[in-house]
Amino acid sequence: MRALAVLVLLTGVAVAQNPKQTSPNSGKKIVVERVVAIVNDAIILDSELDARMLPLRNEAMQIADPKERERRMAKLASQVLDEMINEELVVQAAEAAKIEVEASEVQAALDEVKQQNNLDDAGLAQALAAQGFTIAGYKTELRRQLLRLRGQNQLVAPKVQVTEEDVRAKYDQMQRRSEAVSAVNLSHILFKLPDHPTEQQLKDAKGKAEAAVARIKKGEEFAKVATELTEDEGTKGGGGQLGWFERGSMNPEWEPIVFAMQKGEVRGPITGPQGLHVFYVNEVKQSELKPFAEMKEPLMRELRRKEMEKQTQAWLEELRKKAYIDIKLR
Repeated sequence: MRALAVLVLLTGVAVAQNPKQTSPNSGKKIVVERVVAIVNDAIILDSELDARMLPLRNEAMQIADPKERERRMAKLASQVLDEMINEELVVQAAEAAKIEVEASEVQAALDEVKQQNNLDDAGLAQALAAQGFTIAGYKTELRRQLLRLRGQNQLVAPKVQVTEEDVRAKYDQMQRRSEAVSAVNLSHILFKLPDHPTEQQLKDAKGKAEAAVARIKKGEEFAKVATELTEDEGTKGGGGQLGWFERGSMNPEWEPIVFAMQKGEVRGPITGPQGLHVFYVNEVKQSELKPFAEMKEPLMRELRRKEMEKQTQAWLEELRKKAYIDIKLR
């Protein structure tokens, strides 16, 4: 386990090197490394958080407004640190349960990374250095990843219970609802947002979208409201009409939402790459599901995956309740 004492105080360095000289730093505290969180008897360092933030920092730095950029960076840092705390708790739980990862398993994982990315040792070292890692540090992180995965499989997976009755109920639901829909005829209203919207811009767009939904639910025709409000010039003249979409032909984040809607249903605001959308389903096409015998195994896997996510979240919440966590992020 990493030691807690990482704040090194250097005093009078220049004097120690040459007693005839004085240094402007004499008697001052120099912070060599900063702790951003304590998790039981382990720590998370500022340098570790920086390494995890590196892929996100470039995107945030494109925000022109300094205050908005600072706000976004602070929010991202808080979210990433929270993920790192959860990871540390899982590692600690796995170690407490005497779960082990052999050095040979770590090396095998490292070799797989090299193979997948077509890298030799030198190429891997160069790629890792660009992300703030050394080979040794990356091996440590690989071991922790394997330990977390093994910990979840051994400590959480036994709690996951999915019965054939659960699978049958899911299949019956699919026959009644969204998964039986093969295509939808869709219209929308778009409220545009810039690439990096401010909190106020998000709030304003959300308010407009909610107001549009309210008007339609009160009985106004969707096409009329869309023609009046949409900021999509390509569909404005057609009352927001987008046309038919089959499964797999639209934004994967939208598909489970849209294909769960009924004919005549309106829903929004829904986030998209251009802004916020309000969707309206004009027509739906139904398809016949495969027999239950063919669907049983894939449905069982999907239900187990979702239940695993649910049980893992509950387990993490319990670990956090029992843990000593001191967040020092500034």
